[in-house]
Amino acid sequence: MTFSIERFNADWLDAWTAKDVERLLDFYTDDVVYKDPQTAAGVVGRDALRAYLTQLFGATPPMRYVADETWPIPGGYCGRWICTMGENGEVGRIRGFDLCILRGERIALNEVYVHQLPA
Repeated sequence: MTFSIERFNADWLDAWTAKDVERLLDFYTDDVVYKDPQTAAGVVGRDALRAYLTQLFGATPPMRYVADETWPIPGGYCGRWICTMGENGEVGRIRGFDLCILRGERIALNEVYVHQLPA
């Protein structure tokens, strides 16, 4: 079976939606570098990412991630998605974009960019 970016991305976003830290960590290399707007210096390594995600998920409402588009790039892929926050979107919606550099079939570098969407 060949590696599918679309399937990988969909499964990965499903783990984000489930707020399943251990399942999410399976998508990353041991020495992952993760960056999002809340981690200016980045988070390095799976143990640090575990701690960050545990804190993040404990502080955020339910969030549902839906893939919008993915495209391959040298060494990985880019993926765009929409996230609905709150049970019925009452907290808001954001559009996000991930740059994922892969090593094998795991993410070695993940940079996340987001912006708010109108209600």
